[in-house]
Amino acid sequence: MLIRPIGSDFRTIGFYLGRVFLVVAASGLFPLAWSIAGREWGPFSSFLLMIGVFVVLGAAMALAGRDEQRLDWGHGMVVVAVTWLAVPLIGSIPFMLSGHFASPLDAYFDAMSGLSTTGLSLVQDLDHLAPSLNFWRHLLHFLGGQGIVIAVLVLVAGGGAMTLYYGEGRDDHILPSVRSTARFIWVVAVAHLVFGVLALGAVAYFVLGFGWIRSLFHGLMIFFAGFDTGGFAPQSTSVGYYHSAVFEFIVSILMVAGAMSFAVHFALWRGPRRSLIRNLEARTIIGTFIFTMTLVLFGLAAMNAFGDIAGLSRQGFFQVLSAHTGTGFATVPPTEMVRWSGLAFAGMAIAMGLGGMASSTAGGIKSMRVGLTATSMRHEIQSILLPHGAIVDRSYFQFRNKQLTPALARSVLTMSLLYITLYIAGAVIALAYGVPLQQALFESVSAGANVGLSVGVTDPSMPILLEITYIIQMWLGRLEFIAAFALIGFLYSMVRGK
Repeated sequence: MLIRPIGSDFRTIGFYLGRVFLVVAASGLFPLAWSIAGREWGPFSSFLLMIGVFVVLGAAMALAGRDEQRLDWGHGMVVVAVTWLAVPLIGSIPFMLSGHFASPLDAYFDAMSGLSTTGLSLVQDLDHLAPSLNFWRHLLHFLGGQGIVIAVLVLVAGGGAMTLYYGEGRDDHILPSVRSTARFIWVVAVAHLVFGVLALGAVAYFVLGFGWIRSLFHGLMIFFAGFDTGGFAPQSTSVGYYHSAVFEFIVSILMVAGAMSFAVHFALWRGPRRSLIRNLEARTIIGTFIFTMTLVLFGLAAMNAFGDIAGLSRQGFFQVLSAHTGTGFATVPPTEMVRWSGLAFAGMAIAMGLGGMASSTAGGIKSMRVGLTATSMRHEIQSILLPHGAIVDRSYFQFRNKQLTPALARSVLTMSLLYITLYIAGAVIALAYGVPLQQALFESVSAGANVGLSVGVTDPSMPILLEITYIIQMWLGRLEFIAAFALIGFLYSMVRGK
């Protein structure tokens, strides 16, 4: 029987949600300062309004719930689910007032896409968007990728941290406490920020001939979108704008780093490194990347999509890596990618759907689940083929030997099926509007797996219901369903609880 929530439940949820709002308000000071430096007074006023809304709501909720600070599992899940709905809503205010979006829903779409690290966009005339607004788009990637909740844990959160951490779809418990784990995640992010901005900025300055301010701007924007596997870019032609193999190579490093779990980052930093190659997840993602890369390269070769092996390899590699890491960068335009068919389409769709590692900034089913599903199937086949009474070793290696229990196998299979259902549901709705099957499936997988690659379906003229569908897919995919289900249960209990 569901219990109807009472006032203390709302105050507790509001207290932590208020803290989240205050953290986002503080982050809004960065684009505000950028708009002042660039004398962009229109964006300045919109950022001021956005920050004011976050501060007023955050302070009011935090004060109202200051005596209700005990956060249980259900409360934490609801806080995370509401965060990923409310923050894009308020965070879209500068977009709504910018004149670059056809409607408030389009502005909300981009804010959700930014926070969920998806990268699909409905912005119009991106090449002339104010730099401070472009900065805010990419900062949303950083907030979503590193986790607003992670920032709350590091700065202000008290008890109940564990449920907030898990509510974001993270399960790496690298250090003794969740707060120390959160600090490590931010240390990794800052280290990559320094490397990424300096490396990309140097290429832009010395190779591409950009001015130093423009070089640092592009380096920072591409870092935000690359390391946080987001996919937004400061120019409408994405990474193809730079026409530089060196630039693409550095971006590839950032995409791989973003798709790795922070447990892998911890092992690379502090060891043991030798155990990484034995990890089920590492072997799985390497295997699926090689498999999808092979499909795409053979498919592109059969289509004679590129004139030479060098072009085929470079473009195919970058697109598959972008898809598999869930980043969504592209060096070919949607008008060209929409013509990819057969094996090339299959390889890209599979790569997007599988995604990166668990507890990373990438979306999708995740390599850990893929590896566990394959291992579970192998165990079942062994149990059938071996003599009656033979004992099947149901262990797997992930930094240490672990047991693949029936409960874990069921959980992994259930989550994988939920993602597949999400992909199919989005494709069916697009089909209902007359979108061809291949394009409908590609765009749906891109939205549900938080990738951001597009074949042109995502457009300001798209039907409203399809736009809402992609928003819901981005939200569900980012939260990996559990927190969303908790919110639905909470709302249901408000109506039918006793």
